[in-house]
Amino acid sequence: MKNSLLLLISFLLLASFKPQDKGSMGAKINSLLTKMTLQEKIGQMNQLNEWNNSAEMEQTIRSGSVGSFLNIVDAKKSNELQRIAVEETRLGIPLIFARDVIHGFKTIFPIPLGQAATWNPQLAENGARVAAMEASAAGIKWTFAPMIDITRDPRWGRIAESCGEDTYLTSVFGAAMVKGFQGDNLSAPTSIAACAKHFAGYGATESGKDYNTTWIPEVQLRDVYLPSFKAASEAGVASFMCSFNDINGIPSSANVHLNKDILRKEWGYNGVLVSDWGSIQQMISHGVCTDLKNAAKMGVEAGVDVDMMSFAYTNHLESLVKSGEVSIKTVNAIVRNILRLKMRLGLFENPYVKEQNPMPYYTQESLQKAKQAAIEGAILLKNDNNLLPLTTATKKLAIIGPLSDSQADQLGTWCFDAEPEHSVTPLKAIQQLVGNEVSIIAEKGLTYSRDKNQQGIEKAVDAAKSADVVLVFVGEEAIISGEARCRADINLPGAQSELIAALKATGKPLVMVVMAGRPLTIGTELNNADAVLYAFHGGTMAGPALADLIFGKAVPSGKLPVTIPRMVGQIPIYYAHKMTGRPAQNIDLIDSIPVGATQTSIGFTSYYLDAGDSPLFHFGYGLSYSSFSYSDVSLSSNKLQDGKTITVSCNITNTGKYDAEEVAQLYIRDLVASLARPVRELKDFRKIHLKAGETKTVSFMLNNEQLAFYNANLVKRTEPGDFQVWISTDSQSGKPATFRKI
Repeated sequence: MKNSLLLLISFLLLASFKPQDKGSMGAKINSLLTKMTLQEKIGQMNQLNEWNNSAEMEQTIRSGSVGSFLNIVDAKKSNELQRIAVEETRLGIPLIFARDVIHGFKTIFPIPLGQAATWNPQLAENGARVAAMEASAAGIKWTFAPMIDITRDPRWGRIAESCGEDTYLTSVFGAAMVKGFQGDNLSAPTSIAACAKHFAGYGATESGKDYNTTWIPEVQLRDVYLPSFKAASEAGVASFMCSFNDINGIPSSANVHLNKDILRKEWGYNGVLVSDWGSIQQMISHGVCTDLKNAAKMGVEAGVDVDMMSFAYTNHLESLVKSGEVSIKTVNAIVRNILRLKMRLGLFENPYVKEQNPMPYYTQESLQKAKQAAIEGAILLKNDNNLLPLTTATKKLAIIGPLSDSQADQLGTWCFDAEPEHSVTPLKAIQQLVGNEVSIIAEKGLTYSRDKNQQGIEKAVDAAKSADVVLVFVGEEAIISGEARCRADINLPGAQSELIAALKATGKPLVMVVMAGRPLTIGTELNNADAVLYAFHGGTMAGPALADLIFGKAVPSGKLPVTIPRMVGQIPIYYAHKMTGRPAQNIDLIDSIPVGATQTSIGFTSYYLDAGDSPLFHFGYGLSYSSFSYSDVSLSSNKLQDGKTITVSCNITNTGKYDAEEVAQLYIRDLVASLARPVRELKDFRKIHLKAGETKTVSFMLNNEQLAFYNANLVKRTEPGDFQVWISTDSQSGKPATFRKI
């Protein structure tokens, strides 16, 4: 009888785990779960930051009160702590060491927004692979990237970490980064677990302020903000991170609909969901729970597996389970996800990291990949009279501006382990490139981007007067973009605009290079420059990349992954907007309105009196030293049936003098639907290399799924009707073809 009762209890315990894993991994997880105490399970759900008291840290590990650590970046130390977990705890469950490795560990690649500007996902995969190789050598096995929030507000500092405004482009780049971080085998020594963040809607934060509220209709959430996360899930991303914001009043860390109904049930995701730093505790500030115990209950019931630095689970989950307020089944399901990740990482078999000397940092291959990403991510916005590229026929060159020789600032935001001394700045790179063939005069004019002291401008002007061509490097310091670095005014900070105006007054040809963490409103400065290169913070090799572009060793091929507004009052402004009942036309700007005009003498269409309807530069825009012509789009059929595809093609010819790369972009428009649809939507793209004079045919396959959207009943479907389709160089140009979905 006693044995039968024990068997029954064991059966009921195993049944409560609801195993989703098969084979040996499932058996190991089940075995561990049956052995673990409640306290040990809660410990696995606890993620802590490194602190100074080593003895206290070690005792926390021995007691089984922690499952993962943040910000330990020393292989020897992580091995010491791992040894305690593996050899001195009751069950020997290994730790995971985690770190923010966003766009590089030591070798820093362009910020993610700059990587998206390449429109070459292979370069993003390369960057994540290099980051994983370098970070894993320091003991890191989990990073909190990629950030795949869709954002249409450049005031938001974290736009720097994003891939911009477009759902499809972000989906492609996010999946590429996941592949780069995780490699072909997550358990390989140089692979690290990626994390899709922030789930979800963080990029829609109200008024562009970090940690702010969002209000997102379900249709918009599913059409715009969730597809990039679904793509990451399908790419096998090992973890997700909750966003700080609430969506429609519910913080993401308590959002059952988001975390369980969609992520777990609809998508079948079985990876780890981690809170953002303190986001469970911060639900008290949101005003949706009374205290930390209530926050712990809401977090665990919403399926948040790991509590990052809120101490909510460790302080309150045991009592919540014992009181029956939280089911042990819920805890078991969460711990199962965490153990599965540790097994996928191979930590039970190989818990230690090889202590290497020297470390595999700054290899020639890594530096070359970083340089190529910086080259392809730079966007040529203007090039009057083909001023660029320069040649060594330019005998005297003035190099000016606060970003011309700032090793730290060119690295960009959120790269904690970067070593600025390894950065090669534009000034140094140009000096190395031209040698003695070009005389260079260097005057910063301003010591840093926010500098309002204009005393140095006079020396900069004197340098410009004596030069044949002036290069001015302006933009933002790294510290004023990124998390908690939101700006209401996104003009060039400090006295940079005054510096550019003074240089323009010299009458010398002026090349402006903008190095920034976001799109800036540079309309005035654009008018004062003869040529403009926009380079989102380009990382370690930003200088050599820009030098090659400026002197024609490379040809610009970057395209904007985000719209640049004329002025901040236009925000949000993005290409995939809906058409209104009175679209902009017959635009009369404010200065053209006659004094005393009657109300009916102007209007009535949708635009700003002082900015019109168009941005400064639209999504997908980017010039080249060469030029390209597109033939009319041709279709394999003018009807698309269910289960079928049509081929969309056009010929692209390099009509210029330079071999160059061009990004062919496929857009559609659903002309009439049950819900108003965007005027254009990106559905595919391809970066092609064309020799001068060469023509290539570019073809895309278009199917029903690419036309589908969520209707008012939250059903995703393709509606019959007429569609337009473009293959074009950007989101505003090209002549469409028409087909019918039947």
